[in-house]
Formats: sequence, structure tokens, C-alpha cells
Amino acid sequence: MNTHSARHGGFAPSPPGGGLGWGHAPPSTRPHPHPPPGGEGEKTRLRERHWWPWAKRITSWVFFIAVAWLLFEYAQHIDWGDVLDSLKHLPGPALAMAVGLAIASHLLYATFDLIGRHYTGHTLKTGIVMAVTFVSYTFNLCIGSLVGGVGFRYRLYSRLGLKTGVITRIVSMSMLTNWLGYKLLAGVLFITHPLALPPAWHMGNHGLEWLGAALVTISLTYIVACWRMGDHTWDWRGHELYLPPWRIAILQMAISCANWMLMAGIIYVLLQRQIDYTDVLTVLLVGAIAGVVLHVPAGLGVFEAVFIALLGHRISEGQLLAALLGYRAVYYIGPLAIAALMYLVMEVRARRLKKRAHIAPAA
Repeated sequence: MNTHSARHGGFAPSPPGGGLGWGHAPPSTRPHPHPPPGGEGEKTRLRERHWWPWAKRITSWVFFIAVAWLLFEYAQHIDWGDVLDSLKHLPGPALAMAVGLAIASHLLYATFDLIGRHYTGHTLKTGIVMAVTFVSYTFNLCIGSLVGGVGFRYRLYSRLGLKTGVITRIVSMSMLTNWLGYKLLAGVLFITHPLALPPAWHMGNHGLEWLGAALVTISLTYIVACWRMGDHTWDWRGHELYLPPWRIAILQMAISCANWMLMAGIIYVLLQRQIDYTDVLTVLLVGAIAGVVLHVPAGLGVFEAVFIALLGHRISEGQLLAALLGYRAVYYIGPLAIAALMYLVMEVRARRLKKRAHIAPAA
């Protein structure tokens, strides 16, 4: 998931947290005849030091090595034989529909950073923004939010000419978008369609309903705040707290809800509709937050355990695990292969793309 991981170590599409557009206050657009101490003048002097190019190269190599190691660790936890076997035994139409839903979900999530572009006003093209978001989200799902959802965004956007403060606001807005939909969907489902939780969870149906009521209240409060005070920024200790216009807030919730529903749809069709869709969606949302809380990359083992605990009495464990392995294959592993290739291409072409983007210095 930010499924998953953020979503999205776990299933959160992007890392948990974020705020109402939390980031650094934007710099003034007025030119400074003499750069202030600690400002752009100091950064320029830093770049002129003889060791600076080597420091940048070393940092890049450390990043690449960390990514390679995390991918290796991720691959070590996957039983590839079981994944291939589960895919072979899935009906062709169900598998094709699952792939289609996975493509739709990844494309939809790739639009999340476009809201950040609207917020910050940077000039990167739509295709480039969506490519960065897709790569970041996919790595976020598989190796955790710190490197995936956050690290890749900072790496790629900075290579494309965006400044740290702008990137911070983009990341926070994307995280906020992802979890706004989660809170609303989970709240409504926990109230209207609570599932019986295992006794070891120490939370009965009423506890889940109270949690749902709290989540719905938070979601409605956000909408009301954006309606009454939207498109306004508050500065606090060098940071900014931003509320978007109410139309943007509703758009955030709509696309996030749709994305979570698409993800649940993948598992639903791979289970060949033997479990009600609302039950699958509810368990997906519970599994997503479980993966995030436990900080397990891709929710490995946690996600499956939640599904078995909540649905194992209604369908055979073998069918359930086969569907979940198929889900990982079409939503995690397949996109990861594509994202890894795209990332290499973007690294090679970053300078050329930066020149084409014509990023304004004040962005």
C-alpha cells in the first residue's frame, strides 16, 4: 500500500505523517544585492570548495548502495516459487483485470504530486511530475517510506532543479492527500461495516466504531477548515502551515479514496469475488495501518497475517494467500521492475530535463 508503506514501511502509498502542507516558508522573490549570511551566498561559496563535487558523488553512491541493499533485502523475503505458482493458478480474466486495476491505481497515485505543483507553483511538466511520483511511490511500497516516498522524491526533484523547501511542501501535500482518503474511507467503513476483530487485538466492534467516528470527524473538520480558511498560510518558527482551498481538499479526498478502493479491487478480483468487496476494503485498510505502525517494509507478513486473522474463517488459507501473493506480484513486483528502469533513465537524463523545465530561481 503508503499500500501501504508512508503508505506507504508498509502499505501506505506514501509515508505516514505529513501535515496540512507542512514545509519551509517560501523564500522572498525579491533580489538581494548582498546575499544574507547563511543564505544563497553561503551555498554558492560551499559549491566552490574543491571537495564539494566529491561530496556530491559520495552522497550519490551511498544513496545507490542503500537502495540496492534494501532491494536485495526485500527480494530475500519473497518466496518467488510461491509467487509464480499462485499466478499460474489464477484465472486469466481475473489476473488481467487485476493488472488493469493496478495500472489504474499507480496512474492515479502519480497525480498526487500535481496537487503539490499547484500548491508550490513550480514549472516541471506533468509527465515529469507523474514519473517522479510513480517511481517514489513504487519504491515506497517495496522498501519503505523513508527511502522510497521521501528519499527518491528529494533525490529526483533536486536533480530536476527544485529547492529543498519546495520539495518538502510537495512531499507533505502528497502524504496528506493519501491519508485524507484513508481516514474518510476507514471511518465510514468502521462505523457502517465493522468486522469482528480477533480477541488478542483488545478492541471489539464498538472500539472500531468509535475509532471510525473519530476519523470521520477529523475528515469533516479538515473540509470545514479549508472552506472557512482555505488558501491561507500560517508561519510558525520558520515553517509554514497551509490549508488548500476547499475544492482542492475535496479533490484530495476523492482521488485518495478512489486509489484505496482500486487497491482493494485488485484483491477482490484475485479472490474471485468470494468475499464481499466491502469486507476486502475494510481488511485492506486495517492491514495498511498495521504495516505502517510496525514499520515493516511492504508490510511483509503483517498484511497477510491481518487478512488471515480477519477472513481466514471464510475462505481457505491457500486461496487467500494465493490471492495476496498475486496482489504483491501485480502491485509491487511488476511496477518495481518498471520503476527501477525509469529511475535509471531519469538519473541519466536529469540535467537535460532540468534545462527543458526552465525552473525559476525563486521556485
